[in-house]
This record gives sequence, C-alpha cells and structure tokens, in this order.
Amino acid sequence: MSVVRPGVPLDEQVPRRRSSIFAPFRFRDFRLLWMGLIVSNLGTWMQLTTIGFMVVQIAGTPALASLDVGILGASSAVPVVLFSPLAGVVADRLPRRRVLFVTNSIQVLSALLLAVLTSTHHIVLWQIFALAGVRSTTQAFDAPARQSWVPLLVPREYVGNAIGLNSIAFNAPSVVGPPIAGFLILYVGIAASFYLNAFLTLAVILALAFMKPAPPSSTRAEGVLASMLAGMRFLAGHPVLRSVVVMLAVTCLLVRPYTQLLPAYAAHVVHVDARGLGVLLAASGVGAIGGSVVTAIVGARRRGPVWFASAVVMSLGSIALGIADSFGIAVVVLAFMGLAVLSFAGSSNVLLQTLSPDEMRGRAISVFAMIILGLVPAGSLLLGSLASVVGLQASLSVGGAVALVIAIVIWATDPQLRAA
Repeated sequence: MSVVRPGVPLDEQVPRRRSSIFAPFRFRDFRLLWMGLIVSNLGTWMQLTTIGFMVVQIAGTPALASLDVGILGASSAVPVVLFSPLAGVVADRLPRRRVLFVTNSIQVLSALLLAVLTSTHHIVLWQIFALAGVRSTTQAFDAPARQSWVPLLVPREYVGNAIGLNSIAFNAPSVVGPPIAGFLILYVGIAASFYLNAFLTLAVILALAFMKPAPPSSTRAEGVLASMLAGMRFLAGHPVLRSVVVMLAVTCLLVRPYTQLLPAYAAHVVHVDARGLGVLLAASGVGAIGGSVVTAIVGARRRGPVWFASAVVMSLGSIALGIADSFGIAVVVLAFMGLAVLSFAGSSNVLLQTLSPDEMRGRAISVFAMIILGLVPAGSLLLGSLASVVGLQASLSVGGAVALVIAIVIWATDPQLRAA
C-alpha cells in the first residue's frame, strides 16, 4: 500500500475506480468487524442510557443530579484526553487485532462488574464513575487501533465508504438502544442492560477471532515520547490536516455541545416535557444516521467540499437554534444539524485516514478521538457558562457564528484543502 505524501491532491492518491456504499462488504474481514460492531454498539447505547438514569436516581435532588451527571461526563472525557496520545503510538506499533482483543475483553469485564454490583445493590456513585473511566480508557485505545485498521481491510478507494459504514454501525443502534434500555429498566431491572451489554460486546471478540492478524504499521525503534511528538509534528506540518484538526477542535468547543444543552433548551426555550426532549434527541439521531450515509456514499473523492459544506451547515444550525423558539422548527433544525455534524466528523476522519501514511495513521486518529471525546464536554462547560450570562439562545448563536467565521477563513486560505 502506498504512502500518502502531504500536499499531493487526493485525486492523485486514490485510484479512479467506481465506488459504492456497499463495496467494503465485499471484503470478509471488514464484514466481520462491522457486524461485530453493530451488535456491540447496541449494548453500548443501552448501557449509556441506563447509567445516566441510574446516576440521576441515586443523586435524589435536581441540583445533585446535574452535578453528578457532569462528573459522569468528566470521568468519561478525562481518560480520553490523557491516554489518546499514547493510544495512537500503541495503534501504530502493536498488532491492532491484539489491541482490540484486550480493549473489548476489559469492556466485557467492566460491564459484568457493573451489572453484578447493581443487581446485588452494592453500587455507589464512585464505583459508577470509576467504571465509566475504565470504559473510557479502553475506548481511548480501541478507537485509533480500530479506525486505523480500516484502510488495511479494504482498498484505498473504498476507505471513505468503509468509514461511513462504521459510523452507521455506531449511530443506527443509538435509535434502537435507548428505547430497549427504557423497557428493561421498567420491566426487568436496571442491571439487565449491563448484563446484556457484556454479552453483546462478545460479538466483537468473536469477530476478531475469525479475522486475520494485522501486523504493526510502524517498526521504527524510537521512544514512546518521541513517537507521540512525531505524530504531533506530522499533523501540525501537514497543510490540509492542520486545518482539519483546528476546525474539528473549534466545532467540538462551540457547536457540538448543543446535544448536552438540549435538556435545558427543551425546558426553557421550546417549553416541552420529557417526551418532547425525546423527539428532539430522536431528530438529531436520525440526522446523524443520514450524515453517516452521506459519508459512506461520497467515499474519499472530493471530500474537502463536503467537509466545508458540513461545517457551514452545522454552524448555521447552531445559529438557527439560538433564534428559533418553536418546537417544530427546532426538530427540523436538529435533523439537519445531526446530518451535518456526522458528515463533518466523517469527512474529517476520511481526510485523516487517506492523507496520513500507514505508520502515522494510528497517531492521527488518536488526535481525532481525543478531540471528539475530550473537547465536547469542555465545550459544554464553555457554552453553559456563557449561557448563564447571556442566555442559552444567545450562547448557541454566538458559538455557531464564531465557528462559521473560522470555517470560512480556513477554507478561503487553504487551497490544498479546497482541492482535497
């Protein structure tokens, strides 16, 4: 497989072959991994929904519930920020199949421990936070190893399709998992989701058992710190990926936190109850699936314009949310925002994967995961603090407006990104 050279237009790097959204399924190992992921992610969404519910129930009061949910988010975000640089080195220097065996096995064990503690009524908040941190740590190592493996499972011209399909495998269960979790909470018990998640995560381990081993991409003998710094220097020096990373960070701080602010938006802006909030979340989720499909259909060719258009749409969506005070308009805006957010994230992922050489890809993806999983909670704190001063609607509009200006400036000043 050829190494991609910085500054070379994407059209010259990707063979001109007709692509298809389903093309990656022709390849056995990708098919196995995708099927394992879609089953496992169903359990993941069930557990995430149930943990949030359980934390609120244990807290007792609204004030404590808000604080504890914030701590839960921090316990999930901090390990990603701390360990992602090391995780990128691990993804590049160790066999990816072995890394994924370890990360998913730990996730099975942590879900089982959470289930046992819950079903025996020994669970307390610090244990929930600690186990959320364990899961987040495994995800920090899992994401770069898994995502950087994709270009080795399919030909390069299908990488964009494969990344879109992987995004579908994550987002499609988000529509089904939470309602199943709600049913289990009501009619079976809180622990049921945790037991089921442990069982469903075994699907990835089973898929890995039938996949071919993947050798490390990098065999260079250098220290861990030197490897981390090399990854940072590569991204900072690449004319296209530098812009991608900057805009990714901007949107995670100023736009993407809208999902965490939706409960307050539902209650105080469009004035709906929990069912209305569910509709708002569902609209965003359906849009996210659409964005994943866009990523899968477009593939890797002419990804730059799609990346920019998605950034513009999601920024305008945040501005529109700040202006609108109608529930119906908010539903429509959120559907478009969900589509744009996932299309932007998918496009960023494709650019990182296709413009990074094999021996650097894991470190590039680890930065992507660190920004996506680590900066959104920080953005929630930033926009939430601003909202306490100027109001939630103004906060959303300001965030969207700043992101829009930065996107336009980056696009106008980076000709190589426009040609990507």
